[in-house]
Amino acid sequence: MIQIDDTVISTDVLKKEFVCNLKHCKGICCVEGDSGAPLNEDELEILDDIYDKVKPYMRKEGIEAIEEQGRYIKDFEGDWVTPLVNNAECAYVIFEDNGMTRCAIEKANSDGVIDYKKPISCHLYPIRLSEYKDFTAVNYDKWDICSKACSLGQELGVTVAEFTKDALIRKFGEEWYEQLMIAQKEMSNQNLI
Repeated sequence: MIQIDDTVISTDVLKKEFVCNLKHCKGICCVEGDSGAPLNEDELEILDDIYDKVKPYMRKEGIEAIEEQGRYIKDFEGDWVTPLVNNAECAYVIFEDNGMTRCAIEKANSDGVIDYKKPISCHLYPIRLSEYKDFTAVNYDKWDICSKACSLGQELGVTVAEFTKDALIRKFGEEWYEQLMIAQKEMSNQNLI
């Protein structure tokens, strides 16, 4: 573990290699799992504000799930998450003709309709954050469905920290990320990676 400000980062974030391989998984992480995408408290208001602009991008089933459950719900652990369609895919998921999943929120963002990219938990994946009273834990979440992403990361020599650069900067800032890269380089120089 290393510490930067009030974050404690697992060394797996600096050591493990990972690059999403959508050609193989088709974005299954938006379909599999026990609950929807984790949401921060500040994202709830954002989802309320952008919903009417995102709705035209959504599937009928996703809209129905949100009308029935809400734009966000509390899961079985009491955490805020996106609702699911039939206990499967996220309500905000759309399916492209090639079978690939895509986020309706992200599509609206890429079309310039909204400024919000997507929930930070989705943007950060395979990193998961755990909030504690005095610090935030930054961990690598290893999931079997991402085995091809690990293989591609190894092939390309890209670590989890490097793959999630934009999301980590979005969450913690550029200075924080620069410190993380210094730590990664130091660990590499000491053959700890």
